[in-house]
Amino acid sequence: MPESPAAPRKNLVSLESVSKDYGTRTVLDRISLGVGEGDRIGVVGRNGDGKTTLISILARQREPDGGRVTHAGGLRLGVLTQGDSLDPAATVREAVIGDLADHEWAGQARVRDVLTGLFGGLDLPGLPQGLDTVIGPLSGGERRRVALAALLIAEQDLIVLDEPTNHLDVEGIAWLAEHLRARRSALVVVTHDRWFLDQVCTRMWDVQRGAVHHYDGGYSDYVFARAERERIAAGEEARRQNLMRKELAWLRRGAPARTSKPRFRIEAATALIADVPPPRDSGELVRFASARLGKTVYELEDVTLRAGQGPDARTLLSRLTWQLGPGDRVGLVGVNGAGKTTLLRALAAGRADAGRVTVGRTVRLAYLSQEVAELNPEWRLLEAVEQVRSRVDLGRAREMTASQLCERLGFTKERQWTPVGDLSGGERRRLQILRLLMDEPNVLFLDEPTNDLDIETLAQLEDLLDGWPGSLVVVSHDRYFVERVTDQVFALLGDGTLRMLPRGIDEYLERRAGLRQAEGRAPAPAAGKAAAAAAPAKPAARLARAAQKEIQRIERQLDRLGEQESELHGEMAEHATDFERIAGLDARLRELGERRDELETRWLELAEEA
Repeated sequence: MPESPAAPRKNLVSLESVSKDYGTRTVLDRISLGVGEGDRIGVVGRNGDGKTTLISILARQREPDGGRVTHAGGLRLGVLTQGDSLDPAATVREAVIGDLADHEWAGQARVRDVLTGLFGGLDLPGLPQGLDTVIGPLSGGERRRVALAALLIAEQDLIVLDEPTNHLDVEGIAWLAEHLRARRSALVVVTHDRWFLDQVCTRMWDVQRGAVHHYDGGYSDYVFARAERERIAAGEEARRQNLMRKELAWLRRGAPARTSKPRFRIEAATALIADVPPPRDSGELVRFASARLGKTVYELEDVTLRAGQGPDARTLLSRLTWQLGPGDRVGLVGVNGAGKTTLLRALAAGRADAGRVTVGRTVRLAYLSQEVAELNPEWRLLEAVEQVRSRVDLGRAREMTASQLCERLGFTKERQWTPVGDLSGGERRRLQILRLLMDEPNVLFLDEPTNDLDIETLAQLEDLLDGWPGSLVVVSHDRYFVERVTDQVFALLGDGTLRMLPRGIDEYLERRAGLRQAEGRAPAPAAGKAAAAAAPAKPAARLARAAQKEIQRIERQLDRLGEQESELHGEMAEHATDFERIAGLDARLRELGERRDELETRWLELAEEA
């Protein structure tokens, strides 16, 4: 059973026997809990189970049907909802800075930190008139950053955030996590971003079936403790329990960027996953994908991509040579506007502004865009899925009916008869994914697939993708999802190149920090020096292109080494009792490891040159 949270030093908010009903459905049933000084609490649960209702009642933005909510005297409370109450006629300066003079706010470290972290600089380079930009015409993502900035600049005792990572890129999410860890304010946050929960939170609330379960630690600790609780209770259905054990196995075996906090009941967790295989058999999936796709999937040669037209066009990628092979599982990261979605669109269209895009003859592409397609609102959910087909083969002898696949992504048999027009935003996103999978693609492009999905649905989607044998490209700000479902990470750093990052998103953040420091140290040359500075540009560009081509050759060699290593591991498992054969295979494996070390060292040297 989960242990009760430690007594807080000072209670800021208390809920006593709080209940909330919507019609005949009880969302919160006599809930009693508290938020103490210094607490950082993550709130998780399925869509519709009451997470937003809980924090709205906690912040006194919504009244409970029963029970009592008590706030400490003089509590300074800041709340970020999924909507905003910003005045469209006001400027960003008025909403964020207020009436402070420039020299006053510029002298405050927190103001400088927030503006730089959320907008990229004190002059807000992403907004047309900087601080004097009018809020009305801003996009939803830009308005959300403004609302978040206004909240974080103020002094708060308790901060309540509902999905704060929406519309932030990987770099922005990393900054927000660091900022919140450094603050003294208590925090209650609802988010589906599991990496963010692990980095920021010291306690978890799991909202389900009208109750709130307490856990110590971040998301990883929550997974361990919940899996243990479900194992002891043995009341959950076998499929859902096995899915939790599978995610637990991935976390326990060294997922990237996990925190080093003490784990909850490590011995019990280790025993629980002793017989759980790795989430994916990469070698088998590559072989299966090769049989379905052949050797060529997508190949780009000297490709250039631009944003905009005419003299105002901006080059996003310049003379890119790259390939996506059968079974490749690639994550794309980069700042907003770097060209991630543009690259996906170019691959899907099979053409670019310059250069050649080759598409394999057997490619059957499914592209999940950020826009949710409009469907007949009178269709039933199951009918909308069966419009594509009634049965689907997901590979590796996994055939499902449309109804079974709907259940895998969280739609009960009763919910499958809901009209499309009555679905929530998250449910429409799930329906969009279902229709794509029903078309039996062998290549998947997923552009921000985690938007509007709860953690449980994300785990179901990850489980489906684990056994899906095809080529996968994911664009997402959800670091946990990228690390969980992909094998390689490539970055668009805003310099016209696409770079493979052997150390994944950690390396991306380090490179971005290095670029910002370099930009700060190296101002643009004066007019009189412009000609002299331009002289070596062409030779330098030629050297950079040569280095880039060699990098891409090394990356292909590393891919082949990975396949050979997977095959050797398979042979070693097959001949486990033949010690002479095992010795020979082990020697070959060590040779491949040495070759991999050499190639990675050379890759790093070239990456510095390029």
